Amino acid sequence: MEHFDVIIVGAGLSGIGAACHLADRCPGKSYTVLEGRDAIGGTWDLFRYPGIRSDSDMHTLSYRFKPWKEAKAIADGPSIRRYVNDAADENGVREHIRFRHQVRSAAWSTEQACWTLTVDMGNDGQAVQLSCRFLSMCGGYYSYEKGYTPEFEGIEAFRGQVIHPQFWPETVECNEKRVVVIGSGATAMTLVPAMAERGASVTMLQRSPTYVVAMPSRDRLANLFRKYLPEKLAYALTRWKNVTLSSYFYNRSRKRPEQVKRMLINLIRKQLPGYDVDTHFTPRYNPWDQRLCLVPDGDLFAAIRAGKAAVVTDHIDHFTEKGIKLKSGEVLEADMVVTATGLQLSVLSGIEFTVDGERVNLSETFTYKGMMFSSVPNLVQTFGYINASWTLRADLTSEYVCRLLNRMDNLGMRQVTARLREEDRDMKPLDFIESFSPGYMRRMMSELPKQGDRMPWMNPQNYASDKKMIRHAPLEDGVLTFENPEGSR
Repeated sequence: MEHFDVIIVGAGLSGIGAACHLADRCPGKSYTVLEGRDAIGGTWDLFRYPGIRSDSDMHTLSYRFKPWKEAKAIADGPSIRRYVNDAADENGVREHIRFRHQVRSAAWSTEQACWTLTVDMGNDGQAVQLSCRFLSMCGGYYSYEKGYTPEFEGIEAFRGQVIHPQFWPETVECNEKRVVVIGSGATAMTLVPAMAERGASVTMLQRSPTYVVAMPSRDRLANLFRKYLPEKLAYALTRWKNVTLSSYFYNRSRKRPEQVKRMLINLIRKQLPGYDVDTHFTPRYNPWDQRLCLVPDGDLFAAIRAGKAAVVTDHIDHFTEKGIKLKSGEVLEADMVVTATGLQLSVLSGIEFTVDGERVNLSETFTYKGMMFSSVPNLVQTFGYINASWTLRADLTSEYVCRLLNRMDNLGMRQVTARLREEDRDMKPLDFIESFSPGYMRRMMSELPKQGDRMPWMNPQNYASDKKMIRHAPLEDGVLTFENPEGSR
């Protein structure tokens, strides 16, 4: 059985970043990256629907160690995929990746102080076993095998094409077709103007509105910084600017939601004069109870103003041969229906974990700093922000893993475990992420670990707090236990 110091699961944005950090900060460690698909990039390789792009700025979605150099801060999928591949090549990571390696189970042995992974390898699914001292989970939070689609009555009667954005066919002709996009999240907001630009007549069908914010696709200040300042300084200033502004806006949204709501809706009224903004763009919830949708250069609003796109707010009654009948009685005729209805979420890539023969129920554990699980040794998960760019936290998590590994070496210990103290046992279990209500997270929350009501068992989803808690706080805090010394068994 092959053995590694570290196994990283996933070769997407998080996994490649973790490997780059590891190669830089722990150069003596052996590692491999296990990727279930046959390409680098994760989300940015899997999703190929029209217009696929980032929904946050690339100066914070990019890695801390690799400046984003392109003019567009809201970048398209191919640009992001190229960026991740470049990071892998520049840091010698590609040679460590094993493609078509799908992890099915992971078993921890305290006696041996290692994880043993059962992995389906190649197209034929042949099972192999690999072992490692430390396991870094970077597989994201949704299933690559299937998306989420509600049960629509009569959908089998529809004679047109039905497509889920996660599995977009390579050749889809939409010119002069009537297209209904079901959904009101980031994917729908991207698809509608992109398909309208390709000649389709597009209707976005939503049950309820989402907050939508128009933002220039190019960051003027970032491009000025890069023109006149050294690269690293320009990048650091841009990241600081964008993190500060987004944090300010998020905090203001939580403290003065009605004020922020009025501002957001008034901005839409300016984009769509005379439009029924109250019905189609005024959510029932407060800003940042769910993630805001970003539309670069106001492309969605431009498509609506040009008459190439429309928004319908209603509930689906059933599908017909020619389209969709709504609860109101209206019928939307369509040649194509795109179900932009979300992701099928998966906790830790659906892997079954055991510790010394006992199955781990992650929902019964407490999260330690949003990264580790109580009583589960040598395991860290990367889970980014819901209110900021994912990679900000992914970078912090990767740095932390390297700190842990180096400290274990210094102490001569083979195991690190977050353990509940006696004073922690009366903690009230809280949701892993609080005050965030979108359906895709609600469907998943019961399967995630709990957070507590005190540090370090909280998951604040706050970059400033996390920098102090993850990057700067001492490792030995009375909770994190370094144990199982070298040569003890």
